[in-house]
Amino acid sequence: MKSTGIVRKLDELGRVVIPIEVRRVLNIAEKDGLEIYTENETIILKKHTPHCSICGESKNNIKFKDKLICIECINVIKEAGR
Repeated sequence: MKSTGIVRKLDELGRVVIPIEVRRVLNIAEKDGLEIYTENETIILKKHTPHCSICGESKNNIKFKDKLICIECINVIKEAGR
């Protein structure tokens, strides 16, 4: 892990502001989703990457009825229906 030297305090609602410098470096924009992980006493924030609802692939996804499905899974489903 790389230290930025930046310290932020939680507000009364438990929120913390991620500094603009960090958001720019990590290409995090307003409304982007962040995944939250914990490991021992460490909190890890990771930019959310949408993925296929079936296999977990994060590339070549198509939205179908509010779910993402990758092209490969679509082709497997097509073949199974024949």
